[in-house]
Amino acid sequence: MYKEQSIIADDPLAAVDDLCRKFGVWASARALVYVAWKRRRRSNSVQGLSDYMLRDIGMLPPETWRRPRRFNAWDIRL
Repeated sequence: MYKEQSIIADDPLAAVDDLCRKFGVWASARALVYVAWKRRRRSNSVQGLSDYMLRDIGMLPPETWRRPRRFNAWDIRL
């Protein structure tokens, strides 16, 4: 099966050469760097992790301060 797939698949160098001929060397290189940078940012993102998971890996979770729903005069400290 591997031999069949390698025969059918195009040569990667030919594909890169075709891209460079069609769009130019700098545009192809810029697109390659952009995709690599975007993939790296996605893999290092910790935005979707819960506070417990952030604490487990040693990062401080963002502090969320909530305001009271309504003003309470008894909360005033002198």
